[in-house]
Amino acid sequence: MERYDVVVVGAGPAGSAAAGRAASLGLSTLVFEEHATIGHPVQCAGLLSTGAFAECRVSDRSVRNRVRGARVVSDLGAEFLFDAGETRAVVVDRGELDREMAVAAADAGAEFRLKAPVLRVDGDRVVTGGPDAGEVGFGILIGADGPKGTVARSLGMARAPTHLAGVQADVMVDDPVETRYVEIHPNAAPEFFAWRIPVSDRVVRVGLCGETGVPELFRTYLARWPGRVVHRAAGTIPLGTMPRTYGHRTLFVGDAAGLAKPTSGGGVYTGVRSGRYAAETAAACLEAGDSSDGALAAYEARWRADFGRELALGYRLQLARRRITPGEIDRLLRAFGNPKVVRTIVEYGDMDRPSGLLARLVRMPALWPVLPIVMRLGIAEILGQDDRT
Repeated sequence: MERYDVVVVGAGPAGSAAAGRAASLGLSTLVFEEHATIGHPVQCAGLLSTGAFAECRVSDRSVRNRVRGARVVSDLGAEFLFDAGETRAVVVDRGELDREMAVAAADAGAEFRLKAPVLRVDGDRVVTGGPDAGEVGFGILIGADGPKGTVARSLGMARAPTHLAGVQADVMVDDPVETRYVEIHPNAAPEFFAWRIPVSDRVVRVGLCGETGVPELFRTYLARWPGRVVHRAAGTIPLGTMPRTYGHRTLFVGDAAGLAKPTSGGGVYTGVRSGRYAAETAAACLEAGDSSDGALAAYEARWRADFGRELALGYRLQLARRRITPGEIDRLLRAFGNPKVVRTIVEYGDMDRPSGLLARLVRMPALWPVLPIVMRLGIAEILGQDDRT
């Protein structure tokens, strides 16, 4: 039976980041990907902060557009626009980005096997299907197989507490569109939000997420943007982290661990960083000859110290947001249109670490007229809590 120091399940950004780092540390590394092509099917909106894109350590080949601001629309008349005057996010072809990350991992020494779904984990072995079905042994297993992956289920590990269904379509429009800004429509998807992302001046990516009634909500929202649909995609976004992201000689990274950002649903930034932490923890455990849960716990300590507080605060805020009515969102957006508030958003806004901006906003006199709504959201209380839950 073949045996590798590290086996990674899933060749998305988190899995490839883990594999590349593990291989660079001298570990024999094998990646199993269930699909025939890395990067497909696409299950992501493809909007990455500049920080998240930098974490991927790839060229600009996957970039389709650069975004410098956002327009937020309540659908009841209120809206506000902020323009940073510089690129704050990029719209990427996720298939191209995923493949480039996988190539980098392979260049570092990782092996890839496609059309190789992992059927179950049996002790220190994975059992795979596909053309090369069989068993492969591992020292450390890294689960990067998404929110509904086989690894956690096979090991009986508890999953993320909340899962959203997401649907989106690329629409070729008749008239040119503004490419500098994304649009956010919170009232179009009451449990999360809807978006319109410009891929180019002729193609927009529209979609939304929620837990209930998503197909009907999406049909209604899609009708706002007449044009020819050239691509559709659907996926699942996990919110709230796994109670424990390690165990049974296994480390869980990215969406498989529930590390998507609850404020946006994006998972590339946290996924890539967690993947590298997992690889470094695996190297330390293998060098010490200790793959016990006690040794693996160092991985969770690392990602929690890095971005755990942001995820915990974001999850509480996302749950609290559901208590706010469409009318209250309209009032909030009118208040956020205050020039001082907009300047604060431009100066301190960070798609990957929003707590610093929230802490400033709740202290601004310009937002005092909507303080009762802010209190209902519980932002002040949320910011005063720690990230232990």
